[in-house]
Amino acid sequence: MPPKKVVEEKKVLLGRPGNNLKAGIVGLANVGKSTFFQAITRSPLGNPANYPFATIDPEEARVIVPSERFNELCRDYKSASEVPAHLTVYDIAGLTKGASAGEGLGNAFLSHIRAVDSIYQVVRCFDDAEIIHIEGDVDPVRDLEIISTELGLKDIEFCEKAYDAADKIAKRGGQSLEVKQMKEECALIERIIALLKDGQRVANQTWTSKEVEIINGMQLLSAKPCIYLINLSERDYIRKKNKHLLRIKEWVDTHSPGDMIIPFSVCLEERLSHMSQEDAAAELKEIGAAPALPKIITTMRQKLDLISFFTCGPDEVREWTIRRGTKAPQAAGVIHNDLMNTFILAQVMKYDDVVQYKDDAAIKAAGKVLQKGKDYVVEDGDVIYFRAGAGKN
Repeated sequence: MPPKKVVEEKKVLLGRPGNNLKAGIVGLANVGKSTFFQAITRSPLGNPANYPFATIDPEEARVIVPSERFNELCRDYKSASEVPAHLTVYDIAGLTKGASAGEGLGNAFLSHIRAVDSIYQVVRCFDDAEIIHIEGDVDPVRDLEIISTELGLKDIEFCEKAYDAADKIAKRGGQSLEVKQMKEECALIERIIALLKDGQRVANQTWTSKEVEIINGMQLLSAKPCIYLINLSERDYIRKKNKHLLRIKEWVDTHSPGDMIIPFSVCLEERLSHMSQEDAAAELKEIGAAPALPKIITTMRQKLDLISFFTCGPDEVREWTIRRGTKAPQAAGVIHNDLMNTFILAQVMKYDDVVQYKDDAAIKAAGKVLQKGKDYVVEDGDVIYFRAGAGKN
């Protein structure tokens, strides 16, 4: 008998399964968060203030997702309307030592972090006498420790409350299903608390589906996917060198294994954001550097396990965002609930075929239009026409 095929179990993702997911910009005061927000969203907020807590309420903006596939489809279809995909980004006030105990704006902006689905953690690695550092000097590893400690302490507080609630039921005794579940929940929470006290993030562990359901209910800060953005001076970014980078990598490998580190220069990105695309391209060519923002945006989508499908026609080309593993009716529901509720089938074309044939009729004649039912899992880059009841398509 042939050996059984080993099916690799897909890692269950923490967090809510929605498509309109939000990324929050987190860091200590005066590390470049608000300037980064302005650059990535092209949404000026005035001059970022040079003092702690300049941002009190989170600012929100939608960031266009760079997509060469979308651009190519727009060129091919020449539609009247072009709607790219987006990522919602929040600028959250600067964290400070003692935030978990309510210092500074502690509880207010810790609650803002709870409201987002992922974190851009900005870490300062540049010296500038005109921009004060809340801790007195530039030490990115110390800053990473402060933020990790504050988020961890708050998560331990959340865990202890959840443990007390579960333990009350577990102590009733007996063999009921509820008591059994609460005993299992208590054991899980004890594991999580031990991880947090060891300086580890919940997001970087492997959890079962059942454990993910419990963890999601606790809305832990350290359960959110994180990308570390290392804010360098323009000079260091261009020459790709900085004395702190190795220490930062060692810290992330120890406390947040698997998470990505992206060096960038807020100063450079902010300057480019005020230029036309042509002038920015010329400037980058002259200094021999590449922009970091496209990578910063697309990497976060990957961390959130988001993919795209497209709807194309003479009226509109649009890129839609869904979570990987979404089936056709639910993908149709991103467009409109009626399409999901009255779903009949999805006519699917692969992006490469659309680009090759350039014409829907030619694609159909080549037998490249696939008829898919309700169990079809939408793939990244699919171009889809949905057919639904009541004349909706």
